[in-house]
Amino acid sequence: MTARDNHINYVELKAKDLEKTKRFYTAAFNWTFTDYGPTYIAFSDSGLEGGFEKTENEIVNGALVILYHKNLAFIRDKIIEAGGDIIKDIFSFPGGRRFHFRDPSGNELAVWSDQ
Repeated sequence: MTARDNHINYVELKAKDLEKTKRFYTAAFNWTFTDYGPTYIAFSDSGLEGGFEKTENEIVNGALVILYHKNLAFIRDKIIEAGGDIIKDIFSFPGGRRFHFRDPSGNELAVWSDQ
């Protein structure tokens, strides 16, 4: 899938046990996984790519919707101007950079870029 600005590109979920999570989704849905260290696994073959982040915290709403934009600084400023709050500023990860924000209703989303 080609990443397009302002489109949902990735969904990130929380998990307490990554190995158990991989076994479940592989057996139930034939998803495939790529390990990115001890705290993150990415999944594919699901219709939309995504990943699971290991957490020890209680999982209340474990889904993180991630949008794509090639220019993170531009879209971050636009989100602030529109009334969003940046809750995790731009940071690097294997494959790109991203930031997290809250919309006016309190929903947390993220925007990433491979640029």
